[in-house]
Amino acid sequence: MTHPLVIQLRFTRSEFKRGLKGLTEEEASQRLLPMNCISWNVGHLAWQEQRYFLYYGQGQMLLPEIDRLFAYGAPASTPSLREMLAAWNTITKAADPWLDTLTSAALQQPFTRKDGQPGQRTFGSLLQRTIYHYWYHTGENLAVRQMLGHGRLPQFVGNIDGRVPYQPEQSFVVGDLSPVDGH
Repeated sequence: MTHPLVIQLRFTRSEFKRGLKGLTEEEASQRLLPMNCISWNVGHLAWQEQRYFLYYGQGQMLLPEIDRLFAYGAPASTPSLREMLAAWNTITKAADPWLDTLTSAALQQPFTRKDGQPGQRTFGSLLQRTIYHYWYHTGENLAVRQMLGHGRLPQFVGNIDGRVPYQPEQSFVVGDLSPVDGH
């Protein structure tokens, strides 16, 4: 059974990608100061998923160049959208099996630092930070697109009620695919 927060992450990812539809390579790499370009934001979110879910969660650093070039505080650049989406897809696909194993108990555990000591944040907090970070950059990306003259952009949140309605965590039984009350 996939944890409800992981389901929300997946919906948030899909909304992030929805905000990129119709964007050209040239538009995605155009930087409107002081913001980063949209393709950099894609690389930056790939960095966060790799850092939190592959490295902290599993000890893997799949794409070291993403860690180096798109970390918080890394210098601005104007990478290819196609390349950043490929990296993002690689990282999220690798993170998903681990994310599917997370339980409420696991989300309450701190991640382990390189030195073997517990980190300051729990995996649940890291998951929430990632979700909120996606929404921040989704809004930023849509603002850049408006500045580039794009119309008919996604507004507000997509079909959350139809795709991922609220599910109370307590109504799920580990290993069961349905809520306890059968609804």
